[in-house]
Amino acid sequence: MRSETLTRRVGAGLSRSTGAAEAAGEAAREARAALGDAPVDLAFLFLSGDHFGGSAEAVAAVEEELAPGHLLGCVAEGVVARDRELEDGPGAAVWAASLAEAEIETFHSVALGTDEGVAVTGFPTLDNADLVTLLVDPYTFPAAGFLTKLNEEEDGVQLVGGLAAGGGEPDTQALFVDGEIVYEGAVGAVLRGVPVRTVVSQGCEPVGRDSVITHAEDNVVFELAGEPALERLKGDVGTLTPDQERSAAAGGVLAGLVIDENRADYGRGDYLMRGLIGVDEETGALAIGEAVRVGQTLRFHVRDAASADTDLRENLRAALNGERAAGALLFTCNGRGTGMFEQPDHDARAVAELLGDDALAGFFCAGEIGPVGGKPFLHGFTATLAVFLED
Repeated sequence: MRSETLTRRVGAGLSRSTGAAEAAGEAAREARAALGDAPVDLAFLFLSGDHFGGSAEAVAAVEEELAPGHLLGCVAEGVVARDRELEDGPGAAVWAASLAEAEIETFHSVALGTDEGVAVTGFPTLDNADLVTLLVDPYTFPAAGFLTKLNEEEDGVQLVGGLAAGGGEPDTQALFVDGEIVYEGAVGAVLRGVPVRTVVSQGCEPVGRDSVITHAEDNVVFELAGEPALERLKGDVGTLTPDQERSAAAGGVLAGLVIDENRADYGRGDYLMRGLIGVDEETGALAIGEAVRVGQTLRFHVRDAASADTDLRENLRAALNGERAAGALLFTCNGRGTGMFEQPDHDARAVAELLGDDALAGFFCAGEIGPVGGKPFLHGFTATLAVFLED
């Protein structure tokens, strides 16, 4: 036991310097200042696409400044740290934590083609895991399929992370794991002995009523509560308020699927949001972006900035439930930021305000990973969090 770090501590830093090593070093020193002399057990480095070519130098700079027990990270479209969000231009964000008595296992997982399909190697066992972080290269690792298989084999995995798209196309991505730069697959860590709360904010407001799926095949819903799904959708859309109608016009209507049916009623965080991807006027069927089953509960939702703000704040307050946070990792969609909110830095500022501290960092994702109904899924337009508690 390290007596000097009985309380978990987290620091974060951000730099807009144009040199990769300089930016990473500046952000690391800012994170170190928040930690004092506490040892760094786990650190993350997030680089903007502008710094892709200097990834190795940036990693070396963070290791020199922090001497972390473990270092993970990636190149992303934009980075987040403290109460700032850098959606474009050069940027480096560093997150560093002193986690007393924690057991940390890092990994690099890759997907391999086989005669039977795709096999994933290098992913560790998750026995007694308190948190799993996963940073994914979306061009070489099948995140959605992997999570589907994981949910079949594991119960209650607290997994958060995101798809790091680098410069927005293949070969502009790099992942970091304990000093090594890799260019495919996924990297992450399994943490044990650490009190963590996960948050998924999907930013949607429910409309109409909960309906049980009474006829469906794969991802096509034919009937809701015994009537054609399209007719139920039209009826629910007819109940929209003027504000909701504007939201539906801007962001579309989504299908919210209840994952955990073992609840008396359903609130924010109980629905997995998926887009409507097709309509058959003749049969009244709706195709959605997720396989469904008869007996599952569905409710339509609309997404807008006001709902996203409320959802993030309510879910984070509920997760904390009065406990004190040491810091957080934040994975937010590249469709949020100023593309969704009028003011810049929305998610970072809201989280820092609710934590009472700005010890947070993360990146803009091309898909966010977080648990709904106790199972991790790949999301869009969400903000997902891992909140580390002090005690």
